[in-house]
Amino acid sequence: METFSIRDLRERSGELVRQAEAGHLSIVAKHGRPLFVAVPMDEHLLKEGVAVAMAVRLFADKAVSLAKAAKLADLPIEAFIKHLGAMGVPAVDYPAEEVDEELAALEADEQ
Repeated sequence: METFSIRDLRERSGELVRQAEAGHLSIVAKHGRPLFVAVPMDEHLLKEGVAVAMAVRLFADKAVSLAKAAKLADLPIEAFIKHLGAMGVPAVDYPAEEVDEELAALEADEQ
């Protein structure tokens, strides 16, 4: 997710459009404070609505946690996880090393 300033809108509008065409959210900021989010129009947005589409995108981009994304979508976490699955977005995405560390910690706790 890229951040554009108000000044960037004049100078880099083509880049903002290319980001949207590629399906990326962008934040537009004024004096360093987020002002609005540029959300690409796609079939998911039209079908599910802005809140759910934005929540899925923000979660997939690792910009918000699962709980925050579910809250943004105004869905219970379980329903949001099911929605992620239907969209092909993994609800849990641990690197293999982290999974190994977690398993080792669980085994150590059991002993």
